[in-house]
Amino acid sequence: MSAKIQVSSDVTLVTLRNAPVDMDFIASVFEDIAALNIDIDMISLSPVQGSSTSVSFTINDDDLMPLLGYTSKLKSKNIKPIVSSGNSIISLTDNDMADHPGVASKIFRAIADSNIDLRIVTTSQVQVSVLVTDAVFEQAYKALSTCLDS
Repeated sequence: MSAKIQVSSDVTLVTLRNAPVDMDFIASVFEDIAALNIDIDMISLSPVQGSSTSVSFTINDDDLMPLLGYTSKLKSKNIKPIVSSGNSIISLTDNDMADHPGVASKIFRAIADSNIDLRIVTTSQVQVSVLVTDAVFEQAYKALSTCLDS
């Protein structure tokens, strides 16, 4: 299997900590962001902890200023936005992934062996995307570029 690698740079990771578990609230967050004409790429919803959760998502660095205006309003609802710019997404895509057990293990082994800190991971049956800081991008790209060759 030889995965196609795609890269997106200039990515900001936003995490909304202490967000209500209410799906109406979470839907309204994404509706409000869409109304700001901001595209969202990766999304991760953390497991519920009591009555709150954390929602993480990525946007283009260029959309950071309008988003900060929005997230500052969430602070009044006791939600803690955490923003980290200067990241890149590395996506590995191969239609054969669905029929090959162990893809995730190879990717995580390559990351572990290279001592790389992942910010967020999203997957589908044919794609695995990882968010890394720009500081470790070259190292991560090198590790991931050959980990699925077999």
